[in-house]
Amino acid sequence: MGVVAISGCVHRTESDVVVYASTDQEFSMPIIQGFERSAGAQISGASSPDNSTEASHTRVVCKFDIESTKTVGLVNEIIAESARPVCDVFWNNEVLHTIRLQKLGLLEPHDWKIDASFPSDLRAEDGTWCGFAARARILMVNTDLLPDPKEWPQSVDDLSDPKWADRCAMSRPLAGTAATHFAVLASVHGHEATLEKLKRIQSNARVLSGNKQVALSVSSGQVAWGLTDTDDAIVEKDEGYPVAIVFPDQQPDQPGVLRIPNTAMILKNAPHPTAAKRFVDYLVTPAIEDRLAMGNSSQIPLHRGSKFPPRVLPEEPIRWMRSDFTKAAEGWPEWAEKVNQLFE
Repeated sequence: MGVVAISGCVHRTESDVVVYASTDQEFSMPIIQGFERSAGAQISGASSPDNSTEASHTRVVCKFDIESTKTVGLVNEIIAESARPVCDVFWNNEVLHTIRLQKLGLLEPHDWKIDASFPSDLRAEDGTWCGFAARARILMVNTDLLPDPKEWPQSVDDLSDPKWADRCAMSRPLAGTAATHFAVLASVHGHEATLEKLKRIQSNARVLSGNKQVALSVSSGQVAWGLTDTDDAIVEKDEGYPVAIVFPDQQPDQPGVLRIPNTAMILKNAPHPTAAKRFVDYLVTPAIEDRLAMGNSSQIPLHRGSKFPPRVLPEEPIRWMRSDFTKAAEGWPEWAEKVNQLFE
């Protein structure tokens, strides 16, 4: 995936909206295009803006991530641009770095159109961000290599079990959902205990560049199983590879499955605030969650008003982990430095 560059010659009318998106372009673009159709708009990559666009048309100017710096790169750009913001809306595919922006005072409160049943841990108390369409952190198993379900791993902790030495994989916990996952674990178990766990995992599992690479390694049989996200796993399963999805840590003494939502937010001093509000109101709805659930990523709706159960979920109920993402974001620079030293 490439980056669509934002140039200095972007034609700015109040109907424009500049969106930075760390959600995979193949999943986010159909949603963005749907917004444009609903607004009678046209889409543009900022590298080749059409300055002749009429003000009555909403133009979405997009900037996407690259896989190796997912989320982190865009967040750093938003911070660097904070004195003169370029971005109106950040569509983040996780939540930890969203809270970093919130703590830095770079987000604008918004009156989100959600009801009281919406999960309280997946939205900001001050209204600066709101979650939608979650992914789950799951174990993906190659069923040719592990044909007996009784032999399948059942916990994230199995990554450090010597019986799986060099037969399991995870992505580097420095970006994206992997970074969020282990920051959450560190907030529960403490930084030092979690670093010790990561050291054991590093010496036991294959550590790859991203969740997609983990899913590909499992589906191709390079490893027997790996820790990845539901969206990466379901793509391999839909394509007919011999894989199964395990929702880990379901026993009463285990923490449950971590779900990580997409998050939407408006940047403080956004250049196009009116268009930004229209875009996030379009994004955070049951209808969009249903589209993401039905799509290739099979994302998991958070609104009770959503009507489409994603095919990635099993028939039996899932025990979800109750996560304090705000606590997980505390001390992020120091935590990230320690993790970086371990995995550099």
